[in-house]
Amino acid sequence: MRTRRFVILSSAFVAGILFWGAFNTAMEWTNREEFCISCHEMKDNVYLEYRNTVHYQNRTGVRATCPDCHVPKEWTHKIIRKIQASNEVWHHLLGSIDTPEKFNAKRAKLASNEWARMKRTDSRECRNCHHFEFMDFAEQNTRSGRFHQEAMTDGKTCIDCHKGIAHSLPPIEQHIGAPKADPANLGKPEVTAPQAE
Repeated sequence: MRTRRFVILSSAFVAGILFWGAFNTAMEWTNREEFCISCHEMKDNVYLEYRNTVHYQNRTGVRATCPDCHVPKEWTHKIIRKIQASNEVWHHLLGSIDTPEKFNAKRAKLASNEWARMKRTDSRECRNCHHFEFMDFAEQNTRSGRFHQEAMTDGKTCIDCHKGIAHSLPPIEQHIGAPKADPANLGKPEVTAPQAE
């Protein structure tokens, strides 16, 4: 009887380890840029835009990939984000954004959702690399240093000023309540300045 109980417990323990290993392997496999751009909706739209930004290529060779910006590192937050991403898989299967026209028609909504998520999390993923506490404002250009200090004092988060830093902005007319912009600047990264009081 003891031997049978030991075999059952040992088998359950080994099965648990195998399940946990397989689960973590799957989680890490889906946290690769190659996975993110495996669907053409991402590869043919936002990935092409991202390749023309400082997050893709820069003088230091430090590169942020899709999961660095869109998937939290902490386990609990990562699991929640993965569950939310199942909606994206569903829309991939439905073909909701499978053409450039469909994608661009929903671009403003998709961007707004991501900006709202970043705002709610205090730009958590941005802060894995960029954090006010570790910035040397004296080494930044005068304008950036001043704006970063003001943002830190005012409790702003990265996305308040840096929408469009890695992807083209959607047409400004689709943003409800957004200020009008010069049409010549549409699609260019936005870096806004804090408003003078």
